[in-house]
Amino acid sequence: FSIDHSTHSLFGASKVAADVMVQEYGRYFGMKTACFRGGCLTGAHHAGVELHGFLAYLMKVATGGGTYRIFGYKGKQVRDNIHSKDVCRAFHIFYENPRCGAVYNLGGGRQNSVSLIEAIAKAEEVTGKKMHTVYVEDNRVGDHICYISDLSKMREELPGWDITVSLDEIFEEMAREMMG
Repeated sequence: FSIDHSTHSLFGASKVAADVMVQEYGRYFGMKTACFRGGCLTGAHHAGVELHGFLAYLMKVATGGGTYRIFGYKGKQVRDNIHSKDVCRAFHIFYENPRCGAVYNLGGGRQNSVSLIEAIAKAEEVTGKKMHTVYVEDNRVGDHICYISDLSKMREELPGWDITVSLDEIFEEMAREMMG
């Protein structure tokens, strides 16, 4: 999709600028560089907040109480989640066989994708606690309705890399760590 005439945050714009610069340095100067375009990077020690760190924040509310606000789309917006272990493995495999100006989508793919409503149900299941949620009719500005990473290039160019930590394992690990 085009980035022209769409809503951006300053955070999002800075990511695009860095992405292009890394690619240009790689191609112009033959530098071995990579842009890893992350989906929802997460793990048990991720310090998520409401506007960043979707799954970590959701699990923080699920385990510690409080109110989780669902912004628009009836809670059906979808995110893919990748555990930090799989992120680090991707970096290490690239390090062992680097390329110039490489670009990869780095996320959980379809197998680790979940809607907000599904994530809330899973959080309640693994914690045994009912979450308090509030639905906010307005969509969050600049929010994606559905984001699922295409991992085909990662799998093709980084042999031996694939998702090893399932979405269920991510939820269970977060619940275990956050509930003590």
